[in-house]
Amino acid sequence: MALRPARAPDLPMTALRALEAAGRLGGFAPAAAELGVTPAAITAHIKGLEARLGLTLFSREVRGVVLTEAGVRVLPKLTAAFDALEVAQTALRQEASPLSLTIGTLPSIAQLWLRPRLAALEATMPGLAVSITAMEAPPDTRRDATDLTLFIGSGGRDWLVPVAGPGWTDGPRLSDATWVGDWTTWHRALPGEALPGRGAGPVHSLYALAVEDAQSGRGVLMGRLSLVGSALANGKLVEVGGRVPMAEGMQVTVRRGSTAARRVARLLTTWIADADSGS
Repeated sequence: MALRPARAPDLPMTALRALEAAGRLGGFAPAAAELGVTPAAITAHIKGLEARLGLTLFSREVRGVVLTEAGVRVLPKLTAAFDALEVAQTALRQEASPLSLTIGTLPSIAQLWLRPRLAALEATMPGLAVSITAMEAPPDTRRDATDLTLFIGSGGRDWLVPVAGPGWTDGPRLSDATWVGDWTTWHRALPGEALPGRGAGPVHSLYALAVEDAQSGRGVLMGRLSLVGSALANGKLVEVGGRVPMAEGMQVTVRRGSTAARRVARLLTTWIADADSGS
């Protein structure tokens, strides 16, 4: 009678996650940040896994840690496995809540473009529940709960236009840290037009703060029309210079192929296209 061989005990899932994250991100500290634990915890997980296997997975060097040859060979399989696990978990969540989805986007887009449209978006699909996650860059793995992303990319279209509060006459030029070069781009495109404003002013880490300063009369901002269009329409901002077209703009990417995600993506894309007239 044939006997089934005993199954090898599973390796600790937390240790495998620590190994995959540290290998993919190139260090224990970034792995700790991604997994929400301390670098010491990552170190402990890796050491425990190495001791259990009798296998060195990382070389400890002066500038940090580096995967050994064994670690390099195993890492792609671990990454694929955890990506597949996340896809499966997402599928289960979608079965449980088919009308719940998360949109990942830049803080500026979240605050100035997407959030004001959220009610209209949810009204198009009864029961739709949208969560917005602000992030500085699109996710690079499938290890997060983002169904759609909305980021600035080449191939789209937008306009640069100096904006200020009604009645503005003078003040510094405002910027945000992400698009601090927009003033230079605008001036190069319109060399015959004088720069509005009196010298360089504050550089905010959030674009929405720069917009608020401009609305309050604290200076003039080099606006991106897609993000300041609503304030222009309701009179909180006015244009104080010419428009310069840009070969980049908001783009929607579907990361989870649910019916709700595809429908929302089509609607967002339509709204973006409607704004591309620059009106």
